[in-house]
Amino acid sequence: MPRHIVCLTFDFDAMSGFIARGLTGPTALSRGEFGPVGAGRVLDLLARHDIRSTWFIPGHTLETYPRVCEAVLAAGHEIAHHGWTHRPPATLERDAEEEELVRGNEAIARLCGRPARGYRSPSWELSAHTVDLLLDHGFVYDSSMMGDDYRPYRVRRGDHCPPDRPFQFGTGTALLEMPISWSTDDYPHFEFVRTPATVLPGLQSARVVMDNWRDEFRYMQQTVPWGILTYTCHPFVIGRGYRMFSFETFVADLVQWGAAFLTLERAAAEASRVLPRLDAGLSAQ
Repeated sequence: MPRHIVCLTFDFDAMSGFIARGLTGPTALSRGEFGPVGAGRVLDLLARHDIRSTWFIPGHTLETYPRVCEAVLAAGHEIAHHGWTHRPPATLERDAEEEELVRGNEAIARLCGRPARGYRSPSWELSAHTVDLLLDHGFVYDSSMMGDDYRPYRVRRGDHCPPDRPFQFGTGTALLEMPISWSTDDYPHFEFVRTPATVLPGLQSARVVMDNWRDEFRYMQQTVPWGILTYTCHPFVIGRGYRMFSFETFVADLVQWGAAFLTLERAAAEASRVLPRLDAGLSAQ
């Protein structure tokens, strides 16, 4: 039976992402401070449609806004790992990266009664050590890479990319990748960011972006019998009023079109059951 799964995910960074980039002036921090405002709006929307989602929350946010994070958990949403300080692992030494994993998981366990099953790298920047660390600390899935769109896959380690020879693939691991894309992330479409070196213009029409997101789902429906599509949002981004209007219309359309909304943890569990059968069917053809 065809089944098309949608995972709505929310990176509740609040101020942590700005602090990690050294943007600690009052105006930069106030942008992150809008996160709890947007989070409340998102929680209300999800409740109206009886949808469970996954929230990637840095330890910094868990300890800065405990009541908002408690509300996320109380509403039945998954809380997954997103670092502690939102520092990208690729910028850290191995010991510092592991410290971030441990400290973030301790904060999650205090709230949820168990450590996280899923991980999303801050800024989607994995290091050479990340996969080994995630496996060592019992993570089931990662959601930071872009090697597919509707089909989860096993994360490899040991890839080798010499500049003068073909790419050499490493070996698969037990860690399941729940792929993402910048095209289905709200941040690059909507956020205006100005630094001395670059400008991210953002500020696109919410209706146009949601039309693109609708087409992504419809293409999955038309081309694969079973698939998972992950959308990435940030409460301080998607939570702006005019974006919420368009986002709720988008969600309502996916409901009408038969999307099955799951947390990433539940979707990963289903993928682990389904993918071997799909692979067996392809090999038999």
